[in-house]
Amino acid sequence: MASGRDSDRTLGYMTQKDTEVRLPRPTRVKNKTPAPVQITAEQILREARERQEAEIRPPKQKITDSTELSDYRLRRRKEFEDKIRRARWNIQVWMKYAQWEESQKDYARARSVWERAIEGDYRNHTLWLKYAEFEMKNRFVNSARNVWDRAVTLLPRVDQLWYKYIHMEEMLGNVAGARQIFERWMQWSPDQQGWLSFIKFELRYNEIERARSIYERFVLCHPKVSAYIRFAKFEMKGGEVARARGVYERATEKLADDEEAEMLFVAFGEFEERCKEVERARFIYKFALDRIPKGRAEDLYKKFLAFEKQYGDKEGIEDAIVGKRRFQYEDEVRKNPLNYDSWFDYVRLEETVGNKDRVREIYERAIANVPPAEEKRYWQRYIYLWINYALYEEIETEDVERTRDVYRECLKLIPHSKFSFAKIWLLAAQFEIRQLNLAGARQILGNAIGKAPKDKIFKKYIEIELQLGNMDRCRKLYERYLEWSPENCYAWSKYAELERSLAETERARAIFELAISQPALDMPELLWKAYIDFEIAEGELERTRALYERLLDRTKHYKVWVSFAKFEASSAEQEDEEEEEEEQDETDALERKKECIRRAREIFERANSYYKDSAPELKEERATLLEDWLNMETNFGNLGDVSVVQSKLPKKLKKRKPITREDGSTEYEEYIDYLYPEESQTTNLMILEAAYKWKKQKLATSEEDYD
Repeated sequence: MASGRDSDRTLGYMTQKDTEVRLPRPTRVKNKTPAPVQITAEQILREARERQEAEIRPPKQKITDSTELSDYRLRRRKEFEDKIRRARWNIQVWMKYAQWEESQKDYARARSVWERAIEGDYRNHTLWLKYAEFEMKNRFVNSARNVWDRAVTLLPRVDQLWYKYIHMEEMLGNVAGARQIFERWMQWSPDQQGWLSFIKFELRYNEIERARSIYERFVLCHPKVSAYIRFAKFEMKGGEVARARGVYERATEKLADDEEAEMLFVAFGEFEERCKEVERARFIYKFALDRIPKGRAEDLYKKFLAFEKQYGDKEGIEDAIVGKRRFQYEDEVRKNPLNYDSWFDYVRLEETVGNKDRVREIYERAIANVPPAEEKRYWQRYIYLWINYALYEEIETEDVERTRDVYRECLKLIPHSKFSFAKIWLLAAQFEIRQLNLAGARQILGNAIGKAPKDKIFKKYIEIELQLGNMDRCRKLYERYLEWSPENCYAWSKYAELERSLAETERARAIFELAISQPALDMPELLWKAYIDFEIAEGELERTRALYERLLDRTKHYKVWVSFAKFEASSAEQEDEEEEEEEQDETDALERKKECIRRAREIFERANSYYKDSAPELKEERATLLEDWLNMETNFGNLGDVSVVQSKLPKKLKKRKPITREDGSTEYEEYIDYLYPEESQTTNLMILEAAYKWKKQKLATSEEDYD
């Protein structure tokens, strides 16, 4: 018995496995070689056709007398009526019924069937067409007119009914009746094809004036470009050039802004070309190119270019070529108005043409596309549009007021609270200086410092005042500069340099002292170097030594030690320069030089001791220091002592250290290590101590074995 886990209540005692449908195992083709006789698809189809059984057709019935005919008609009518009763909505049944009655020459019954069908679904225009066709085929003209009249009254928007009705009247030679039907149709304002059919009808009977009046009504009903072009071509075909031009002019007044205006202007221009009115055609093309949006004027431009090549001179052809590039740029800026590179190219093109008004228009359109976000990276290209605009107004048009307005509007537009551009401030100030408006330039730079202070603005403003000789203004500007950026070592150095150039040594020294006392500096090494060079230039050797000592209290970088030592080594030359035009004893000079060398050696000794005792991990800096010391001793010549340094030089060792990668693998990297003399002595002692311990342990082991 199946377990409860395998059984299912809906299956009785059968398990799920018992109810599974077992499909036969697919046979495997063992021999896959092709058969000796191959059968094509064509043979299979031919055999199927040959074996097909003959089609069973009902026997033909022959009617011999009127009684059989009456029975046959009664039976067929009953069949049709039954079908209609079952599917009254089926139009095909009605049509077959009416056509059968027609084949029996019983026209009254056929007409009755058509009327019953139309009564059930009068909106079906196919019924009306078949009904009228029945009447016309059997030459019931008045009945056909009656059917058509009812059809167009009930379904006036079905054009086929009107066409068939008019065609019948025209075939009967009833031209007036056909015209009357057309007039009835036109009251419903049909589409363009209906109007054109009416016009062709009148032209077939050479009614030119009637056709012209219909065209007038046509363009009023359908004020489209294609309608006006057809009207103008009709007039042109009749030789009415003035009337055709009048039609085109009316069309341009009404449809100049239409989407299909390009087609209208092309047709108008071609018309004037055919009339040999070259200047008129050129004016039309230029008017159209200025009026139509550039995205819809590609064919118009091609036509204009071909026209200029055929009728224009060199200037006209060049203007057309420029127009082609203008069209391309217009398309680019229309697709992406924030692509400022396209605007730059477009403006450059217009500047080569030389039309100032158009250049200004392009600049105004370009600067109107303000970047969407107030982030500087979006504005960096945009701001150059303003700069180029201002330079164009100043250099090309020489319009001072307009240039000033451009700079003013640009400075108003920039969100200075978030970011600013020093370049635009400086260009505006330099423009005012070129106009000899010094007060205006100072006002612009003052606003720049107040709204968006930048290093470039301070430097340029100070440079301007320095060239003008206003030292008090320079001092005030430096003070503002340092208030805004107290960590700027460049500003401190330049301020002190200014005071030194004015022979204000104490003021310069005070500025340097104030600078090095700042808690944070961007490049303190440059500031200290400038201060030290200042004291050396002033000949204050003791002050210089004191500065070096203060600097060493802050940093023990090896370059400071080397610079200090080089200063001491060259201090003898400084002292010699101080004693001008005095004869010196060679012995005194030699003694002073020895004293300087001794001081330099003391500084190197201090530096070596510092790296040896306080920073032993800085081996590479210590090695560099010793190499500089060795070079200095070599340069001293006979007064130098190279052996003092050589005994301290380290040995260079190549070592390898393991490096673990991100994937967990290990590789070894070579590096240079330095082994100093004191470290090698310590290593030798450790080796001897280990050897002594090993010898002692070995002796103890041998004594135990002896015992």
